[in-house]
Amino acid sequence: MLVQRVPVDAILALRHRILRADLPFDAARFDGDPEEFSAHFAAFNDAGIVIGCATIHQRPWLDTPAWQLRGMAVDTAVQRTGAGTALLRAIEAHVLSTDFSHQLWCNARLVAISFYERNGWEKTGPLFEIPTAGPHYKMTRRLDRFVH
Repeated sequence: MLVQRVPVDAILALRHRILRADLPFDAARFDGDPEEFSAHFAAFNDAGIVIGCATIHQRPWLDTPAWQLRGMAVDTAVQRTGAGTALLRAIEAHVLSTDFSHQLWCNARLVAISFYERNGWEKTGPLFEIPTAGPHYKMTRRLDRFVH
């Protein structure tokens, strides 16, 4: 499996299919996608097909600079095979390569909570509802230079 930074258009089809299937295709586009410092990552299988994706945007956490993880999705056929963890590791490496911030946060769907917790993230705050995506928790992860 290969994980690399890609243009947003490379991940929109998977993002839509996994996270926004009941909505119009444009619902898979996020406001921050075209921003200069946003970064999009894809996991590819051996045939070069996108099997996972994730995006980070520069968005504050508790009024301090941070990276928001958004649109993380892994094809249902390959979930629990390491693609999600590989995406997180690529994002962590990118974040650690910058001087912007080493704070990550996300709005995590209930089905993904244990995945994030296994990868060092912590729940914070109460359960809340995103109308187009269901119940979520905010989760955070603070990186240091010696994560791995």
